[in-house]
Amino acid sequence: MIELKNVSKFYKTVKAVNDVSFNVEEGQTVILLGTSGCGKTTTLRMVNRLVEPTEGTIFVNGKNIQAQQEQELRRGIGYVLQHTGLFPHYTIAENIAIVPRLMQWNEQKITERTRELLEKLQLDPDKYFHLYPDQLSGGQQQRIGLARALAANPPVLLMDEPFGALDPVTRAGIRKEFMNLDELKRKTILMVTHDVQEAFEMADIICLMDKGNLVQMGKPTELLFNPANDFVKNFFSDQRFLLGLQSITLNDVWHNLKEAPANEKAYAVDPASNLLEVLEMLSSNNSSITNYVAQNGKGSKSVTLPVILSAFSAYKTMEGHG
Repeated sequence: MIELKNVSKFYKTVKAVNDVSFNVEEGQTVILLGTSGCGKTTTLRMVNRLVEPTEGTIFVNGKNIQAQQEQELRRGIGYVLQHTGLFPHYTIAENIAIVPRLMQWNEQKITERTRELLEKLQLDPDKYFHLYPDQLSGGQQQRIGLARALAANPPVLLMDEPFGALDPVTRAGIRKEFMNLDELKRKTILMVTHDVQEAFEMADIICLMDKGNLVQMGKPTELLFNPANDFVKNFFSDQRFLLGLQSITLNDVWHNLKEAPANEKAYAVDPASNLLEVLEMLSSNNSSITNYVAQNGKGSKSVTLPVILSAFSAYKTMEGHG
């Protein structure tokens, strides 16, 4: 869906992005991660031609972006900014309708789509339709920014630090809302963040960048447990244990779990849950049920604190994860 081939961006003698190549498959969420100034935002902005590459080729949906008019290209790509970029003198409905109007949708279709998106984002259309951006909280503005990017139902979504302007509590809540939104699950997403935990929570694939270079690309567990070099290893060192628990699911360690004992009174655990979620569940559940069981097509496994910690240790020391 998105393909970068040997893409570079030079500003005089400075290489902001240096010979970067990667693919984002249809339906994937790929996150560009790295410290400030590493080139991740420049890379993102080259995809919709807000920045023109110095060298290399970029394809979106199989088409070279240089062979398309900029406006035509951008109408097929949703773009979500850190500070939303909402027009202050437009109502919420007018902000969301910008691209559909450029595409000459009729007013009924625009209204229906706007109401649909507001409802999906847990904002009452009757209440918010005629409000202005400065009447909304930061989290509500971010939802409207997403609604505007999704309004014309583009197949590709670019997100540049979309939660960066929010306080940590609001940020965590909005992020979970976004991840559970059906509308996003059907999109191909390229996102920029400097927040490691956010990247591990949201990404199918992480591209870790440093000084304009793509240092390593892979699943979160690959970067964490099989780093390409010391830079990658050190980048995650402060949060290594927590990130490991967050990125490994019960299904990942299934063969390291013990068979569940026969017990009619059992608390069901989703095998797709990550180990951090399971540990939180084990520590917070006040039920008298002591037998926790995960079930998938391969059978039933016991879920206890010692078993989970043992499985986690075994996973880390497996060949290729050490």
